[in-house]
Amino acid sequence: MRESARTRQDRIAETVRDRGVARITDLADELGVSVVTVRRDVEDLARRGEVRRGHGVARSLRPVPEEAPVGGDAVAMVVPESNTYLTEAVQGAREAAAKAGLRLALHITAGDGGSEREAVRQAVDAGARGLLLSPHWRTRAEAEADHSWLAALDVPAVLVERRPARSGGIYSLDCVRTDHAYGVHLALGHLVGLGHRRIVLAARDDSPTARVIRAEFAEQTAARGLAEGCPTILSSSTAGPDPRVADPRESDLVEAVGRSGATAVLIHSDMDALMLVQRLLAAGIDVPGRCSVVAYNDVVADMGPVSLTAVAPPKTELGRTGVELLLRRLDMAGGGLRPGATRHVELLPGLVVRDSTAAPAVRVRP
Repeated sequence: MRESARTRQDRIAETVRDRGVARITDLADELGVSVVTVRRDVEDLARRGEVRRGHGVARSLRPVPEEAPVGGDAVAMVVPESNTYLTEAVQGAREAAAKAGLRLALHITAGDGGSEREAVRQAVDAGARGLLLSPHWRTRAEAEADHSWLAALDVPAVLVERRPARSGGIYSLDCVRTDHAYGVHLALGHLVGLGHRRIVLAARDDSPTARVIRAEFAEQTAARGLAEGCPTILSSSTAGPDPRVADPRESDLVEAVGRSGATAVLIHSDMDALMLVQRLLAAGIDVPGRCSVVAYNDVVADMGPVSLTAVAPPKTELGRTGVELLLRRLDMAGGGLRPGATRHVELLPGLVVRDSTAAPAVRVRP
């Protein structure tokens, strides 16, 4: 015989008092009822002042003993492996979380499919109150494949340096990202201002950021009447959506510069820029005397044989803003979800001018 709602709620309240905090999914399994039923019971108990409702959990009104494994003072950040670009964002998020009295749990995901979903499952199972997510999304198809499970998350999530498509099911998620269109604008404005009219883009094509940079370069050079002299190549053989296979779109930068008569190069990202500059120098192409170079990301752009001018996204601020958006969704007193409009925040990058850019040796008339 099925127990009454009041009896079930009494059992929930007793369990929460004993444990200090209990996950909704665990209670549903133990009671043999649906998650929706337990959520409704917890809401009733919270209205009666018997428990506190949180994101995916019910909390005791009494102080929780220190030895109780609550996991409720943490938020999780999920980022791709080998991504130096997001290292500063992680540090910014860590500082903002600590300031709010939260611990930031970092989860690193490999490149194989499903790794983000598994990392999120582990984070939520460990009691993370919210999530900062930077999925790989090497292709648009990968992003679309993640929409269903991201939309079903029981805890608030903020996308960092990712923005969902308007047509997708997760457009209502908060997100913070760099305005990379403006970053391309800064790079081209600097080079054109110096007198360059033939500019090569050597760029990655394995992330949302890479795709924005490539699309904006084509659009903005066309708008300036420069498209014919501004080709795009892949920055390395493994900079495409499938890093395991050499991408046939890769071109040799030295050959591309010579063939196009380019006097400047915009390279995404920093690591690729350092390697490609070494290739230019080895071929006797002086930087910046014969060819100016602008890197994109500014993580290690100043550490090469020539200190590189670079577009510098506000990496630390990305992490801080991500945590601020997450905190806005959390009621720090009771763990409840704060209502409010979804926010898509764009931060402007800057341009750091160093030694790798100068006027072309022979000024080309527009």
